[in-house]
Amino acid sequence: MLTRFTKIATVRRAPQLLQTARFASGGSRTAFTNARDIWGGSQFDITTPAEAQALKELVSTQQATQAAFLKKFPQSAVEVQRINAVHAQALADQNPPLRVAVTGASGQIGYALIYRIASGAVFGPKTPVILQLLELPQAMNSLKGVEMELRDCAFPNLVDVVLTDKPEVAFEGVDYALLVGAQPRTKGMERGDLLLKNAEIFSAQGKALNTAAKGRDTHVLVVGNPANTNALIASRNAPKIPAHNFSAMTRLDHNRGLGQLAEKLNCGVTDIHNFMIWGNHSATQFPDISHASLHGKPLSSLLDNDWVVKTFIPAVQQRGAAIIAARGASSAASAGSSLIDATRDTHFGTFGEVTSAAVCSNGEYGVEAGLFFSYPVIYANKSWSVVTGLPQSEFAQQMMKATEAELKSERDAVAKLLPK
Repeated sequence: MLTRFTKIATVRRAPQLLQTARFASGGSRTAFTNARDIWGGSQFDITTPAEAQALKELVSTQQATQAAFLKKFPQSAVEVQRINAVHAQALADQNPPLRVAVTGASGQIGYALIYRIASGAVFGPKTPVILQLLELPQAMNSLKGVEMELRDCAFPNLVDVVLTDKPEVAFEGVDYALLVGAQPRTKGMERGDLLLKNAEIFSAQGKALNTAAKGRDTHVLVVGNPANTNALIASRNAPKIPAHNFSAMTRLDHNRGLGQLAEKLNCGVTDIHNFMIWGNHSATQFPDISHASLHGKPLSSLLDNDWVVKTFIPAVQQRGAAIIAARGASSAASAGSSLIDATRDTHFGTFGEVTSAAVCSNGEYGVEAGLFFSYPVIYANKSWSVVTGLPQSEFAQQMMKATEAELKSERDAVAKLLPK
């Protein structure tokens, strides 16, 4: 996402910024276009207090007139969102550091993830961050080694690293909590036992988030499996944080599907639009191409339906198992990368593009309210909205009912740990 704003336009003269602010204050299409043409799609380099103050005036002026402007020109919403993201990056190093908690931080996914957060790959190259890393007591020595490497990288925007085995410390004042660590399924463990063990972990972490995190401004992304139900458990145990701020990562499934479609169609992954994942992050998920397109052409007209149903859908559903069979270990690099994508989308928005996330259902498409169900979503202003009104075939309805039924059974299995 950041590559969209990395055209460098170094700002050296504060008067130019002030002039742009005055252009923007007109609230007209011409005034907005002037501001866009001068600064849209650019990365600012603020070197003096006068330049910083001028840019703040520009941002404040534009934001004050945006509501009225968008009422006149609603088609410019994505363009406004892009410019706001550029401005936020320009001023990022003048703001307090973002506090980012990562659980299971010394595990494979954590190791693939935290260096990219520290490098600026998630929140931008100018955004200062404090990493608050949580591990089990027996893994603290390994976590110390991770910290040593982080500091050896000398990332300019890494302000500090906190190591702890106490959730309340890890979640203190956090802006983002990335819940990666979970109990893996061991030999002989029944699925119900695994659900209950993870329910206990995420119940405790939810309570710690409720006590220590910022609250309404905290965003929580769950990776540890069963991710959808773990998000439900954590959310229900953290009433101070809106359920809307929790999500479970079906972005990994979304990316897996895009990768396989791009390979099949011999195109780039960004050429495919409106692909989506419905339901649970499990083998019952529904990877849906029925609304997707490539260069304006429906994928359903480019792909054989037999291949979609018998090859593509099962391949996405079973991709995790296939990776374990091939490399002898579960997905780590792809899971970490997908979490980066999901967090970046939450922070910056998707600029009108559809992605997939398991979010708290409000009853969309007939799914029971309160379940964490993967939907097609669009992010803007650190919030998501479900893409509604999509027609559903009989096949799609059957697939969605099956994955919803699994989520209900998971919820019922951990009901005793869900506050009323």
